[in-house]
Amino acid sequence: MSEEVKKRSDISEELKWDLSAIFESQEAFETALHALPKEVEAFSTKYDGHLTGVNTVVEALKAYEKIIAKASHLGQYSYLPVSVDISDSKAQEQARYTSNILASASAKMSFFQSQIEDLDETMLNAIVEIEPTYEAYVRKIKKSKLAKLDPKVEEALAQLSPVLDSPEEIFEQARSADADYGTFEVDGKEYPLSFVLYEEVYMYSEDPKIRRAAYDKFNETLSQYKNVVATAYYTKLQTEKTLATMRGYDSIFDYLLEEQEVSQELYNRQIDTIMTDFAPVMRKFVTHLKDVHGMDKMTYADLKVDLDPDYTTPVSVEESKDLVKKAMAPLGEDYVNMILRAYPERWVDFAQNHGKRSGAFCSTTYGKHPYVMVSYTGQLSDAYTLFHEFGHAGQGILSNKNNPLTSVSPSLYLIEAPSTYNELLLTDYLKEEAKDPRMERNVLSKMISKTYFHNFVTHLLEAAYQREVYRLIDEGKSFDADKLSELKRNVLEEFWGDSVELEAGAELTWMRQIHYYMGLYPYTYSAGLTIATQAFLKIKSGEASVDGWLEFLALGGRKAPAEATKVAGVDITTDQPLKDTINYLDESVDRIIELTREITNN
Repeated sequence: MSEEVKKRSDISEELKWDLSAIFESQEAFETALHALPKEVEAFSTKYDGHLTGVNTVVEALKAYEKIIAKASHLGQYSYLPVSVDISDSKAQEQARYTSNILASASAKMSFFQSQIEDLDETMLNAIVEIEPTYEAYVRKIKKSKLAKLDPKVEEALAQLSPVLDSPEEIFEQARSADADYGTFEVDGKEYPLSFVLYEEVYMYSEDPKIRRAAYDKFNETLSQYKNVVATAYYTKLQTEKTLATMRGYDSIFDYLLEEQEVSQELYNRQIDTIMTDFAPVMRKFVTHLKDVHGMDKMTYADLKVDLDPDYTTPVSVEESKDLVKKAMAPLGEDYVNMILRAYPERWVDFAQNHGKRSGAFCSTTYGKHPYVMVSYTGQLSDAYTLFHEFGHAGQGILSNKNNPLTSVSPSLYLIEAPSTYNELLLTDYLKEEAKDPRMERNVLSKMISKTYFHNFVTHLLEAAYQREVYRLIDEGKSFDADKLSELKRNVLEEFWGDSVELEAGAELTWMRQIHYYMGLYPYTYSAGLTIATQAFLKIKSGEASVDGWLEFLALGGRKAPAEATKVAGVDITTDQPLKDTINYLDESVDRIIELTREITNN
């Protein structure tokens, strides 16, 4: 990414996504938005209080899905422009207006869920007999009916959703719009700084002076907003705790994991095993990183430095297309061609512009192709990010194709498996192409520093910290910014030990990630990568098939996680996949160290 960030209006169209696949024009969007309340009113008039026969219920379900799909299209069309330019006040206004319309529609439609949950077991089973595709939906209804509230309360909660979800927007505005990161100086030269510039550029700088100066200035600015962000976070968690109590859950963990169809045992095992068993592997890796660079110490600001920056391979947008063809080839021609549509149809927003949120995501809505947001700088690391998001896109397309809307979404526990699997495919292809020790070392270090650092370290440490904060809330306690910093520092110290010096600012990492506002989401990155790694290793060895993996991608929410992963040849009811993954990584780090010796001795 260039240090000079352009305005959105100065970005060429080919680097932006094309939203016309959702609505062909702004007028078409506005027409659909204004029509939605009338469609919802008609649905309500026809079915509210009339879900008495199984045929009527099935008919209503199909009509319900059509309206929800339209609402999803409206939400996506209004949200995506804000994600690429938070400074666009017109887009913000449209997004908020749309959010209010959708909240009203959701409130008006809330009777449907309540009345479906009121149906007895015999009626619910009859729905599946008539329309087997609704089996997963009925399975979830049987669980949710145990925690249902009075219909008027459910309606009020739906109407309040923009307010209840506002802490996430407050956080985003504070870190990306209000915060002025200014500039920093190194050896007489002044450098511009923003949230995205730090996260996407300076954090990876080869120059330790630039890397550490940017870190200091970045955290100095973040600290000025710590109290408002802590308050927003407390508001979000207290809302979740209140809802958990209202719905009869003893613990906020049970409430948030219920929708994932995952037990606390699986949740805690994922965090605890990595904190204890994987920490030594990463300490070994970063110590080697320090030694290769001849640094006197490894600081928190240095963790993302490349092992061999002079060997970093540039990858243009056009070249990324070739990588997709070659690296994803093991998934078959149909899969590759499906993903390649992203380029001519402009699914991807590659642009680097002012106001664009940091990170990357894939947005999938029913009946439309996915949209991917990245900030593409032309490096191999960006290709990894693109492959990751294309993994989500592939699963989204296949799930949409093979499931009704009411059961299209996989459990969050599974959601990061397809994305990280595609990163492993890229690594495997690059490793096969490696012609010498330096190239092989570069590929393996990329796998560690990109795929596993991101998912098994960054997000896992988010999860470990998040668990401590949720425990406070479960116990009826509160927190402020200083308490959050204390908890974050404790987690970092536990994981890194004395291998990393945690200078001032490390504790503010809790201010840098929006995942905390998405329930128990951060731990699912490592859970997904565990599934992906085990499946990848089994397919490579011939123990499992690519067909099984593709079938897994098409499942949507048809099966709970423990059953879904078995389709891909992975049994998550045991700790074996996690142990195998950690062992694979330990061997990879040892191989990196061995290759360094070869390179040094030649």
